[in-house]
Amino acid sequence: MNKAHLLQSILEQLRADLAQAEQAALSAYETATHEENIAENKYDTLGLEASYLATGQARRAEEIRLCLSAWQKRQLRPYDPEQGIQLGALVWLADAKGAEQCVLLVSEGAGLKLQWNAQHVLLISPRAPLGQALIGCTEGDAVDIQVGTLKQRYQVLRVV
Repeated sequence: MNKAHLLQSILEQLRADLAQAEQAALSAYETATHEENIAENKYDTLGLEASYLATGQARRAEEIRLCLSAWQKRQLRPYDPEQGIQLGALVWLADAKGAEQCVLLVSEGAGLKLQWNAQHVLLISPRAPLGQALIGCTEGDAVDIQVGTLKQRYQVLRVV
């Protein structure tokens, strides 16, 4: 399995997310600065609300831009069974009911979901409970995580 193709899919998704965030920021900015949205009294807050939204959208675009920049410099290393699961590991898991999922352990871009080779891939951080539990595991290991009052068990099926 070629992780270089996965890396390209991540870059494409981040570029698409960046374009969408930039468009949303521009739209919110245009709304905030439009002459029809100038406050006529203290209760007329549409322009102010739009400026808050524009600021938030601009911050989101900048976060994606930084994430994209980091991913453009990254290479995904192959899995080393002697070290176990580390950053960059692509992991297939099965939950207690047998439902399978695929996760990629990453330092930037956690939460990103993408379609790759007919497979849904979720990027997770080693700071997340599941990511933390996976560090150092190998194929065949079981991991337990506690999320609130819910305890979940996953079986590591395959690692690349």
